[in-house]
Amino acid sequence: MNSDFTPLYDLLINQGLSDFWASVARSIVLIFILFLLAGILHLVGRSIFLKIVNRLTKKSKTNYDDIFLENKVFRKVSFLFPALAIYAFDDVVLAHLGAVKYVIIGGTNVYVIGIGASIINAILKSVQQVLEPKEAFKDKPLTSYRQLMTIFNYGIATILIVSIVINKSPMYLLSALGALTAVLILVFRDSILGFVASIQLSSNDMIRVGDWVSVDSYGADGDVLEINLNTVKVKNFDNTITTVPTYAFISNSFKNWRAMQESGGRRIKRKVNVAIPSIKICDDQLLNKMKAVDYLEDYVKSKIEEIDNYNKTAVKNGTNDVNGRRLTNIGLFRQYIEEYLKKHPQVNTELTCMVRQLEPTASGVGLEVYCFSKDKAWVNYEGIQADIFDHILAVAGYFDIELFQNPSGTDFRKLATN
Repeated sequence: MNSDFTPLYDLLINQGLSDFWASVARSIVLIFILFLLAGILHLVGRSIFLKIVNRLTKKSKTNYDDIFLENKVFRKVSFLFPALAIYAFDDVVLAHLGAVKYVIIGGTNVYVIGIGASIINAILKSVQQVLEPKEAFKDKPLTSYRQLMTIFNYGIATILIVSIVINKSPMYLLSALGALTAVLILVFRDSILGFVASIQLSSNDMIRVGDWVSVDSYGADGDVLEINLNTVKVKNFDNTITTVPTYAFISNSFKNWRAMQESGGRRIKRKVNVAIPSIKICDDQLLNKMKAVDYLEDYVKSKIEEIDNYNKTAVKNGTNDVNGRRLTNIGLFRQYIEEYLKKHPQVNTELTCMVRQLEPTASGVGLEVYCFSKDKAWVNYEGIQADIFDHILAVAGYFDIELFQNPSGTDFRKLATN
């Protein structure tokens, strides 16, 4: 192929065209030929290159190339083929186009930079998907890192494209951007805060994908779905999605239930209030009644013997209930609940298990159950907790215990009728 395309120019002159229109017609033909070559090379890339890549991917034993194929890395690479045609034939085909040549080459450069940035972004996504299943990276905010690198990627691409359009060095733009640092910090404030927060969350192992977190200030209570550069997505237990700013996990307080999930049980901490007037010293009738309770039989017998021996030796008048030591119905009730919890198949007795008496209040004396259920799943945990307190509430009357409850309208009506 003649590099100056003089025969084509002479042919156009022989057809009666002037020098100007012959040059214009030659330029149009040359541009058409160049883009035709680019189109042919694009078709070659799409039809041959991608088919070869697909076949090699299917034969490969690793799934890494499948991830790259899924993210269309190779498909985006094929879009570079037309640019290769222009670069290969620009000196041959565009030799006589003058300023038009530089416009076409500049446009091609912009095209290559844009496609290159898109390819890098697809590679970053692929690398993230490759690393996510690995144990070493499961607790790392890979999405945040990838998003930050994407910002840098497209930022550099934008600077290069603008420098080509205005025909200035990229360093010229960078020096101009230095004066806009304050504006850039304001524009990217959330991204900067999110990036710093994601590093702190990762380095201190504060949250991971899959953790159950509660952020009351944002109404979030559920599992962490995704940790991004700017936000953390939490799937609540009503299947709604709450988006919490990443830096909120640093600036605000939140609750992470991971330690509970990894421990041997989930805590049960709930109380019942005993009406103070129903508290009394156990008489013989109540003690005999308590001896028939499996969980209290041995305890009551040993305590009666211990108390009798003490009252005979340490008290002058041990027959008086005020003097000496006595068993009370609230004490036996507390002991019964404790023994009941220790025998409960769903209570982890290797962790703290106790029933403690709280300070008397206007609502009576509180008996607080503090133990841990073996099953940590929320639904099962609530069922275990409900079963325990169903039993406690039901057997309280057996100890002549009255549980406190604020009077209702029915209570006042009964009082009025009496």
